[in-house]
Amino acid sequence: MKDIKEWLRIGIGAALLTAVLKTVAFATYYIPSESMVPTLQVGDRLIASKFDYGYGRYSPAFFDLPQWAVEDGRIFPRLPERGDIVIFAHPRTGETLVKRVIGLPGDRVQLSAGRLILNGKAVERQYLRTYAYRQDAGAPVEVREYAETLPGGRTHSIILQSENRPQENTGVFRVPQGHLFVMGDNRDNSADSRFESLGFVPVENLIGRSRAILFSLHACTPEPGLSCAGRRYLSALE
Repeated sequence: MKDIKEWLRIGIGAALLTAVLKTVAFATYYIPSESMVPTLQVGDRLIASKFDYGYGRYSPAFFDLPQWAVEDGRIFPRLPERGDIVIFAHPRTGETLVKRVIGLPGDRVQLSAGRLILNGKAVERQYLRTYAYRQDAGAPVEVREYAETLPGGRTHSIILQSENRPQENTGVFRVPQGHLFVMGDNRDNSADSRFESLGFVPVENLIGRSRAILFSLHACTPEPGLSCAGRRYLSALE
């Protein structure tokens, strides 16, 4: 009986410590979709820091808290920087999503023929290559890859299938105070702030910042004429 009580005490203590660490320090998240290709692949397991933007109602590991009557709904709040890959709770469904921060409060965001325009100025973009790959849904697709450099100097890769789709030709989005404009790096395959289904993301919905790919379960069979992303382990994210 004494041994059982000791093991229970150790188990409960370990569970509590894990919950605390996942709430205030680090946690892992799984990538289920292709919205962040080429940066992230389906099956990637991310490690995220929970302290970068302060703590809000979605910070706890296993449950959500009521709304807090503090600035932006967060304790020790700090805004992300443009280019950060953030983890957040969907404002309508509560689903955990991973996207890149493009617009901050007060920014004006627009896309024209696939080109990102921030506050009236086209964002610097450099063509890298054209290639084809097989989507997770099974169909091959040809894309153009660009290196996009946001104001402040942060550079990341994006891919485009077309410059003529509605999501690549938008009106001007004015980011409200206390909100963010987020997008996927896979610009033609991302349900992000360009769509009413998500819209602007409240700062209070932030969960953490993606720091690295812990490991990848991405499976890709080499095929003639198609690129095949490799698996990555302990790979830092910019």
